[in-house]
Amino acid sequence: MDLVAMRGICKAFPGVTANDHVDFSVKPGEIHALLGENGAGKTTLMSILYGFYTPDAGEIQVRGERREINSPKDAMALGIGMVHQHFMLVPQLTVVESVVLGMGARTGRVLNRRKLSREVRELGARYGFALNPEDYIWQLAVGLQQKVEILKALYRGAQTLILDEPTAVLTPQEAEELFTNLVRFKQDGHSIILITHKLDEVKRIADRTTVMRQGAVVGTVETARVSKPELAEMMVGRKVLFRVDKPPAAPGEVRLNVKALTVLNDKRLPALKGVSFELCAGEILGVAGVDGNGQLELGESLTGLRKPVSGEIAYKGRNVAGRAPADILSLGVGHIPEDRHKKGLIADFSLEENLMLGSQRSRRFCSGVALNFPAIGAEAARLIDDFDIRAPGPAIRAGNLSGGNQQKAVLAREMSRDPDVLIALQPTRGLDVGAIEYVHRRLIEARQAGKAILLVSTDLDEVMSLSDRIAVMYAGEIVGIVPPHTPREQLGLMMAGAHAEVVA
Repeated sequence: MDLVAMRGICKAFPGVTANDHVDFSVKPGEIHALLGENGAGKTTLMSILYGFYTPDAGEIQVRGERREINSPKDAMALGIGMVHQHFMLVPQLTVVESVVLGMGARTGRVLNRRKLSREVRELGARYGFALNPEDYIWQLAVGLQQKVEILKALYRGAQTLILDEPTAVLTPQEAEELFTNLVRFKQDGHSIILITHKLDEVKRIADRTTVMRQGAVVGTVETARVSKPELAEMMVGRKVLFRVDKPPAAPGEVRLNVKALTVLNDKRLPALKGVSFELCAGEILGVAGVDGNGQLELGESLTGLRKPVSGEIAYKGRNVAGRAPADILSLGVGHIPEDRHKKGLIADFSLEENLMLGSQRSRRFCSGVALNFPAIGAEAARLIDDFDIRAPGPAIRAGNLSGGNQQKAVLAREMSRDPDVLIALQPTRGLDVGAIEYVHRRLIEARQAGKAILLVSTDLDEVMSLSDRIAVMYAGEIVGIVPPHTPREQLGLMMAGAHAEVVA
């Protein structure tokens, strides 16, 4: 018998059918991956199971009985818990307060804090969660915050645990630890639904995989019996290249010259310590390193979002260190930010408006204080077509687009300005295999057109595949600049602080 079964689920939003007669089930004690492109309907389906949305049609069965789930409270009462991609935690609360929030007293009218703290500590220790129940959420790293979310579900008795893109915010080490914990949950009899678009994760840990595309189920397979390319083809409906084909680089003039750059982080501590490098036309310089070693501050200082303490940032010979972002943009610099939600888009603006951000004062799109809406609309329609942005129309709210289409919108806006230098920070973070392939192709095309591209990514495979040279960062310093064929083992040592023996 299935632990949970969804039959004929339909859900539509204005302009889009998110779920189209979807069947999905999970068995007791299995890890079931729900795989698909960004916008395939995976999260919507699980949001219905968790009670955030009510289906337009279809039914849900739990242990063979039809159930109405109209709220997360209903779902939790049936043993269904969900850990969202963007955590739902209150930073000012402690771990124990976060875990029991909304439950009320189990016995009596007053919460026994000491008893609750002990229970949370014991539950965490059972799965190897190194959590102090009295620590505040704001004090915790992202990986530990995720563990708090998981404990919340387990403490409430969840037998079916839904994880929405759980590794999107984790370091590789934290992701490994998560997989170990998921196996423990499975061994304890829990069922895990893993919403993801990452094929390596699916092949590594899932017992079965259901693939969705454009709101419908393509098929459900035993994971061990299908290959990664076969899963990719099910996802996107065509064969997918897992490697980047690019001609040899032909570097030209120096477009960006960084000398002895020193920058502070938000805590006023050194984030960059005398960083120096050059970036030439017609090349991709990749920046590799474990997240948190100064890459964010580097990108922000190069685009005017963070003022350096000292050093020089020269675009085509002109020092712009400390200049405003608009000034730097006007020199022919494009910027793909590391967080498309916070820095790349305005969620409440339309897609059309977002595609024009930064160009609204251009004579092409305005006359005096009046915007030329026909010109804006025509340009938006061109970019939507050229960059394959899948949206019902240019008037759709940007926040309603899938992650992949949001990223394409940012890419379209920045590259449509024909920049000489492109600062690309985590350009494929959170994207599915099809969208990643698309972004990689556009970056290579820009390189072939003579653009100078700085690629900052925590995905080492991506850096090695796209880059012509790799600068490795550790603790705010570049420990070496090496060729892309450098062995992974050496790159790993450099990411841990060892200096390069081979220099590109």
